[in-house]
Amino acid sequence: MNPLLVRIENLLKPAIEDLGYEFVGLEYGDQGRGMLLRIYIDSKAGIQISDCEATSRRVGALLDVEDVIARHYDLEVSSPGLDRPLFRAEHYRRFISRQVKIVMAVPQSGRRRFTGVLRDFNGEQIIIEMDDEVFELPFADVASARLVPEFK
Repeated sequence: MNPLLVRIENLLKPAIEDLGYEFVGLEYGDQGRGMLLRIYIDSKAGIQISDCEATSRRVGALLDVEDVIARHYDLEVSSPGLDRPLFRAEHYRRFISRQVKIVMAVPQSGRRRFTGVLRDFNGEQIIIEMDDEVFELPFADVASARLVPEFK
């Protein structure tokens, strides 16, 4: 993981958990109009706009005081949503048997995009079944992963 993202996570995770929320993960990058720091939070009761506002105030103050990010950026605090991003090993374990969409940084079997059922995760390999074929994807090479929303 990028050292800047590790530093930001180490700074923000305890503050977010002190507010009573789960720190799901973060994304930082160019969004066309400039840099965006997006922080995902969750709770058993769900996330309301007031939760995002409270977290944004706390996180914004911390980031201003610590001056972690040198350039201008926009801050966004969000719930994970229906297409929840998967950042950590525990996220993959939690959502075994769910449909996922994975984009690899390094092509696997001649492709970078995989959408299928998450069958297993052993800490290093993500096992995904797609079109009656099973793929083992290196966790270290995942660029992004999200749940595929289920509508019942």
